[in-house]
Amino acid sequence: MQPSVKPKVPNFSSGPCAKRPGYDVSKLQLDVLGRSHRSALGKKALGLACSETARILGLPEGYRVAVVPGSDTGAIEMAMWSLLGPRGVDVLEWESFSAGWVTDIVKQLKLPNTNVLHAGYGDITDFSKVNFDNDVVFVWNGTTSGVKVPNGDWIPANRAGLTLCDATSSVFAMDMPWDKLDVVTYSWQKVLGGEGGHGMLILSPRAVERLEAYNPPWPMPKVFRMKSGGKISEGLFKGETINTPSMLCVADYLDALQWAESVGGVKGTIARSEANLKVIEDFCAANDWISFLAKDKATRSNTSVCLSLKLTEEQVKKMAKLLETEGVAYDIGAYKDAPAGLRIWCGATVEKADLQALMPWLTWAYEQVRA
Repeated sequence: MQPSVKPKVPNFSSGPCAKRPGYDVSKLQLDVLGRSHRSALGKKALGLACSETARILGLPEGYRVAVVPGSDTGAIEMAMWSLLGPRGVDVLEWESFSAGWVTDIVKQLKLPNTNVLHAGYGDITDFSKVNFDNDVVFVWNGTTSGVKVPNGDWIPANRAGLTLCDATSSVFAMDMPWDKLDVVTYSWQKVLGGEGGHGMLILSPRAVERLEAYNPPWPMPKVFRMKSGGKISEGLFKGETINTPSMLCVADYLDALQWAESVGGVKGTIARSEANLKVIEDFCAANDWISFLAKDKATRSNTSVCLSLKLTEEQVKKMAKLLETEGVAYDIGAYKDAPAGLRIWCGATVEKADLQALMPWLTWAYEQVRA
């Protein structure tokens, strides 16, 4: 029987992700619209985007936060092109975006002494093989595989190299060991349901020391430049962006930060995401035709939940299309480079009740396409 209850918000895309519960664009603080980002008002808003991020995340003393161009991609590229080179590099790859960073390091920057640690979809690389005398580049959560780093125990406090972490679908949803991360990047459109196009770059004091001591041998595009006269551009970490940002998106992000604090800060957003994952875990445990792509429960993502089904690739596509046509789940097909399956976003802005309403529809759609 076709279920009678539909999710109130059927937006389960893994980016841009669902807006926060109760979101109303007309309620944003919109006095920044039509104003220069260099005005006192614009600088205040952008400065708050940096300082409130640091405060709510609980970043250690001395960590700097900047708003940069190009979403998470721009932020991690900016870090790699500015910091990599003085040491060898270990790059960890287990899904498509981490594979992209391998391409940058090996084929674009052409860095010598690069060690690629590979794992297939559903698995994660062997952390015991990481050489921390090198710089280490990795994603915290494999957005296209649903495989996450379980904890930071494998990262030594006395590492010689820097750790560069693409954390776009994990910040605000997973417990991040900040003292073991020298560079962290993410984007607004993921866990907080913000808008796209802007990246967040977090640097530890060790990363700043590297930035000031090292001058890469390659040309540095303007949008990547973080220092002037051999010193870090402190203004960048106080809201003086390199290029013009969308002030509407900035207002939207500040609204998202306020919402995050209203639900208990990072602990609250993590709890919401983990409760969402539990809905799907219970469903998979009760149905043998659907399972997690992540092979180890400890590495199972609680944001970009990737699922395998006992269906052909064509049947899976039909199932996703049927759910979209019925208006119960939008944009839940697996990423184009990933194995056929479903990918359901379970970040903090998704309501648990909507996932509970979706589960019977998965069963219904499965029965329809396999008939």
